[in-house]
Amino acid sequence: MDLLSIRDPAFLRSLSVGELEELSGEIREFLIETLSKTGGHIGPNLGVVELTIALHRMFDSPKDKIIWDVGHQSYVHKILTGRAKDFDTLRQYQGLSGFPKRNESKHDVWETGHSSTSLSAALGMAIARDLKGEKFYIVPVIGDGALTGGMALEALNQIGHEKRNIIVILNDNEMSISPNVGALHNMLGRIRTAGKYNWAKDELEALLKRIPAIGNKVASTAERLKDSLKYFLVPGIFFEELGYTYLGPVDGHQFDDLFDGIRNAKKTEGPVLLHVVTKKGKGYTPAESDKTGAWHGTGPYKIETGDFIKPADSPPGWSEVVSETVRKLARKDKRIVAITPAMIVGSKLEGFQKEFPDRLYDVGIAEQNAVTMAGGLAISGMKPFVAIYSTFLQRAYDQIVHDICRQNLNVFFGIDRAGLVGGDGETHHGVFDIAYLRHIPNLILMMPKDENEAQHMVYTALTYDGGPIAMRFPRGNGLGVKMDEEFRTIPIGTWEVLREGTDACILTFGTTIPMALQAARRMEKSGWTVKVVNARFIKPLDGTMLYQLLMAGIPILTVEEAVLAGGFGSAVLEFACDHGFTGAEIQRIGIPDRFIGHGDVKHLYQEIGLTVDHIVQKLNTMVTKFRLRA
Repeated sequence: MDLLSIRDPAFLRSLSVGELEELSGEIREFLIETLSKTGGHIGPNLGVVELTIALHRMFDSPKDKIIWDVGHQSYVHKILTGRAKDFDTLRQYQGLSGFPKRNESKHDVWETGHSSTSLSAALGMAIARDLKGEKFYIVPVIGDGALTGGMALEALNQIGHEKRNIIVILNDNEMSISPNVGALHNMLGRIRTAGKYNWAKDELEALLKRIPAIGNKVASTAERLKDSLKYFLVPGIFFEELGYTYLGPVDGHQFDDLFDGIRNAKKTEGPVLLHVVTKKGKGYTPAESDKTGAWHGTGPYKIETGDFIKPADSPPGWSEVVSETVRKLARKDKRIVAITPAMIVGSKLEGFQKEFPDRLYDVGIAEQNAVTMAGGLAISGMKPFVAIYSTFLQRAYDQIVHDICRQNLNVFFGIDRAGLVGGDGETHHGVFDIAYLRHIPNLILMMPKDENEAQHMVYTALTYDGGPIAMRFPRGNGLGVKMDEEFRTIPIGTWEVLREGTDACILTFGTTIPMALQAARRMEKSGWTVKVVNARFIKPLDGTMLYQLLMAGIPILTVEEAVLAGGFGSAVLEFACDHGFTGAEIQRIGIPDRFIGHGDVKHLYQEIGLTVDHIVQKLNTMVTKFRLRA
């Protein structure tokens, strides 16, 4: 079949099972070929090919609402809804999104990039449907990893209470990004190995009906025996007790099993949970055999070997530098422990896990639990390191405020993927952390200019006993600078002058420092000297240096790869206002007040004006205006 010609999933209803199996193979070949060039979430999507086809055959999208939790597994859905022709632009600038997008297709009924949201969204849609007297199916598809998230469990509980007609598809592949952990994961494992619970229950019912009737007493006893079967079989009891009709487990790669399960679900009143067991990476050996999560989401790769295509001799990644520094310090300080919400591989904690298996805690997709658990460790005298992406830390905001900062606990947050992250787009850009952390009392927030400064900041944080410290750092590789052999403490709240100048000053930090230095060199060719300051402590500001700059009266430009609203530049303006410098010439460059799409970071910089050219243009305007006024 020509996948590029698909416009609507309705054609699936006319295909035989054999033709659907052939289509499954073609989709897998298409994904393996296309993603080898663009990169993307190949493992999750190879695992849901048959499941996605079955859903679109058995339900009438978009009238029936298929809701993809996280969205990592929505590529097959995109192909079946007419977007195969755009896959060469997947995750590229102004191209096809790697997640469901309502402006891409009417079949994308819910947008998501973070996990565990589908059940809550489904419940809201179900309530609206019932209040309006409408008739259609609502089908959230949630993975076993996402089901560990607190929000998913809250919604699971509420759906069972509401008794609305919702068909929950539990896509169980034993993985989120890394292998799943926790009691719920173990419970699902027991269900997988126990066989089909509903099949056994129905068989017993048929057996009982064949017993000759010998009175009401035996009949009622038989009914009670049938009803209590679930307690003997164990599988499904958790969901049944929450108010669901549990169906499964079903082989997620067998169409007949999937069709039977979906038919039974559609005939059942109230909430239903259809347990579908799939294989992540199905059909491509490197992804299928992956046990670490490396094939969850990838860059380009060689199809024949499965080798990832990476630049030769590239510097170490930021995540690796930070986690390995924590590991080195943990050898000397037994109080240091690491916590991560299902991101051992992403946060490069494999080495720490191997060396200190009893001091690394993967709590699953449960950021709130991770943060407050770190507080419990800290208050007990330990030194917890929370390895977490900026965009995921948002989910634990109240815990940071209430449990960590309010009690002034010694927790070190390693905020990975700070700034623009590229292909994953607006749900994953780590651009809000400064704004949502800067205003919290007791919290110190910093960002290194290179990997050498990063290791010293890690040392500073893990030897500091004055309260919580957060260090943000970007995605990707470091700059390749020489690393000091000995760690040193960086005095809290101190900035560093990288280049002297008397006509203007750029205050910046982290990823935008190279831009600032290049802009200063270009300004010098025009006869202006620009001071460049590594404002590595975003909170507290270096009050002494900033006061001196304001007293000097030269224009100040702040540059940050973060949102301007409530960001570092706002802090500088507040300082100037609070200290009476209301006439100071201060301008800001950063991320504007809108969500930024996906694509190569260089293209995104150009789109929002976070470039050397823009910095030079702004400085020229400021310096000229200042000279004229003087």
